[in-house]
Amino acid sequence: MRSIHYYLLGTGSWFIAFGIQGVLFAWLVAMELRVSAEWVGIAQMTLLLPGTLLILIGGSYADRFGGRRVTVLAQALAVIGPLFLVWLLLRDELTYSSMLVYAVLMGCATAFVTPARDGLLNEVAEGRVQRTVMLVSMVQFGGQLLGFSLAATSDAVGPVPVLLAQSGLLAVGLLMFFAIPPRSTHASRPTARLVASLLEGARTVFSSASMQVIVVQNLAMALFFMGSFVVTLPLLVRDVFAGSSTDLALMNGVNSFGLLSSIVLLLRFGDVQRPGRALISAHVVGSVALASVGLVGEFMHAVAIMLVWGMCGGIAMAMSRTIMQEQAPH
Repeated sequence: MRSIHYYLLGTGSWFIAFGIQGVLFAWLVAMELRVSAEWVGIAQMTLLLPGTLLILIGGSYADRFGGRRVTVLAQALAVIGPLFLVWLLLRDELTYSSMLVYAVLMGCATAFVTPARDGLLNEVAEGRVQRTVMLVSMVQFGGQLLGFSLAATSDAVGPVPVLLAQSGLLAVGLLMFFAIPPRSTHASRPTARLVASLLEGARTVFSSASMQVIVVQNLAMALFFMGSFVVTLPLLVRDVFAGSSTDLALMNGVNSFGLLSSIVLLLRFGDVQRPGRALISAHVVGSVALASVGLVGEFMHAVAIMLVWGMCGGIAMAMSRTIMQEQAPH
């Protein structure tokens, strides 16, 4: 049982830091550097692009060398990112280009941490996959909510203390993942070549109708959800509502609170017997919320819609992860 506790603590620390980054990165780019909408989009794309290009490679290396080892090494890289920004801020040399360097560094770390940590979940779940997925999701969104709260203080205390907290949390998470006892199964496996491993993973996914659907819906979420969330939301707060880092954190925080609430309800009422149906229903309601947030004129109305959007997202993410974990072979 100690392994799952270390896993949850490590995951929680990562997502508190991730929540800080979600607000602080957009705040530094959109509100401090005051760049145009196009450059905000490019900055957020730079943060996400390494994951798009490298996440399959990260998953393959996690299969070959073990999720614990890859998670520890990648998270050690992530610790450096906020310290890099602290150094620039103390020298008064923060520029848009330096934010892109930070984005590439953190994007690469995330590309390796995410699949390695998700692969490690099966090792610590002890056969209760859906419940463990929901616990991890609750820790994830609760951690993000706390991270948003910390980032909301940026206007009052400045970005340097918040960035130091982000780096410290990533270091704590690194220690927690390092404390998980290593599994000897990976050492005895033949290590397939990278390309062969990627092809094997693709064959595994496309041999299952359920896993194919999850891949398609994840692609749709990336195209139609992430852009609206990471680019349009900061611009909405800045240009339409003339908001601050606190307002941006509130929008993000309410969304995460919705995610967390839906996960708590799922844990309370037990395993969902038809996760595919729950996934589709969540996407239908979430799409209505996404369309509505662009039509309101009051800030608090937009906040209320973000709550509904978050609740739908929590159900969708928990169900999609459950289906993938249950369908995937060892």
